[in-house]
Amino acid sequence: MSETNASLTEINFDGIVGPSHNYAGLSLGNIASASHKGDPSYPRAAALQGVAKMRGNLDRLGVQGFLLPLPRPNNSLADALAYDGTEPAGLRAAPWSASSMWTANAATVSPAPDTADGKCHLTPANLVTMLHRAQEWPDTKRMLEVAFGDRDHFTVHDIAPMTFGDEGAANHMRFCEGHGSAGVEVFVYGRPGGRFPARQHEQASRLVARRHGLDPARCVFIEQNPAAIEAGAFHNDVVAVANERVLFTHAEAFADQASAYEAIRAVFPALEIVEVPSDIVTIEEAIRTYLFNAQLVTQPDGTMALIVPEECRESASVWAYCEGMLAGNGPIKHVIPVDVRQSMANGGGPACLRLRVVCDPRSVDPRFMLDDAKADLLEQTIAAHYPEQIDPADIGSETLARTVVTARKQLLAALGITQLG
Repeated sequence: MSETNASLTEINFDGIVGPSHNYAGLSLGNIASASHKGDPSYPRAAALQGVAKMRGNLDRLGVQGFLLPLPRPNNSLADALAYDGTEPAGLRAAPWSASSMWTANAATVSPAPDTADGKCHLTPANLVTMLHRAQEWPDTKRMLEVAFGDRDHFTVHDIAPMTFGDEGAANHMRFCEGHGSAGVEVFVYGRPGGRFPARQHEQASRLVARRHGLDPARCVFIEQNPAAIEAGAFHNDVVAVANERVLFTHAEAFADQASAYEAIRAVFPALEIVEVPSDIVTIEEAIRTYLFNAQLVTQPDGTMALIVPEECRESASVWAYCEGMLAGNGPIKHVIPVDVRQSMANGGGPACLRLRVVCDPRSVDPRFMLDDAKADLLEQTIAAHYPEQIDPADIGSETLARTVVTARKQLLAALGITQLG
């Protein structure tokens, strides 16, 4: 493992919401997705909300990346499903899913300071538990190979075997003194057998750690609380988020909360825990508002900010907790609400929408890095070509298919990313 590297910084790569964004309720165990099933969606508004979030983080942090929507509808999947008009609506909607917008599930990322060969390693998630997500990985891998194509700095792996469900960075945390220094990587997995699927398999996590060349002595494997999964925390990032020394977590996040803390502290003694008690914010309210599906970031002045959905400000218990936290002397100094309501209605908050990659920004394909001019370009392209509204009856129509395909092509053309056309 390398020493601290000042050229390395954490870059959040947000997923641009795709033009087929819809509410088909395909994700079992995702309470928000299920509760909005059949509602009309607003892809243009959703994508513009995402760009506004990225603009805020660019201003706040000085660096921001993005990943692109995948090709939809996925005609290969539609052909494989042998549609004849008798299939259920949910099955018919799968090839139209815009769920790749949640790039926390794109891959697991191990930065260069943690790996044996000193490169940043990325393993695309296989997302095998859900059909509408399992279709993503070939196109995701292809995009990662373009965005992180510098082989001197990055290695992009194949997915974990489909026997082992892997949902990527949403179940992965990293603790470190600074992003450019060696870290401790924490993998959170679920046990099968509950009411809802436990999407992260322990063996997938262990395979990724080995593949990335991580030091076993600096890896921690923790079981997620089955009760949290039952309550709708389908990924660990719905109940916990980490940044540098800090773990911000609900008191019911892990199967054995005390043992989880002890395991991390055993290899990272500097750990600072900010635990939200259940009697102040219930697990149900934490999941409803996505308090923990937040971006916990270090700002240029060294202070930490928690970027939360607007829904947190609208919850009396959650906002009272946040105000009390800020009035204290804890490590989190700012709480910043953002409007991502279209994503939230489908079960994805600010953390779902981003993949954290620690690297030298100069090593990334510049077409995937945001600046103000590019944000303007994205907004103009989205406003001109994205559908304003998609109703459930629109899914499967030729008219919508043409609109969705054209919108994505216009986005790629505007960015000059022809390899992914």
